[in-house]
Amino acid sequence: MTKTKSLIVLCALAFFVVSLGALGVDVSGDWEITSEGRQGPMTRDAHFEQDGEKITVTMQGFRGDEMTGEGTIKGNEIEWSFNFTTQRGDMTITYKGKVEGDTMSGTVQMGDFGSREWTAKKK
Repeated sequence: MTKTKSLIVLCALAFFVVSLGALGVDVSGDWEITSEGRQGPMTRDAHFEQDGEKITVTMQGFRGDEMTGEGTIKGNEIEWSFNFTTQRGDMTITYKGKVEGDTMSGTVQMGDFGSREWTAKKK
């Protein structure tokens, strides 16, 4: 095989291995999610169930109640939302981020109340 063909085969193989790694992201299980609150860091437990690209997330809400949301994971990009009703009306909280092994990080949009950074680690 010539050097050019060998290089092409090697590049294709490397791309294939990297692609398989991105497809293999599995967030199923229990995680600890931390974000900054008004009085410092807030940590909550979350449980993720994954079926292909679809995820279901159950975690403790801000008032101690349990929230369940749905989202997607594509490659290592993750996103999920919770919808609920408050005294001020309906609200959506949307988490977006990246998965890197047993950690995640990103930004959470708190309805019309701004956004903040979050991190997570698998238990």
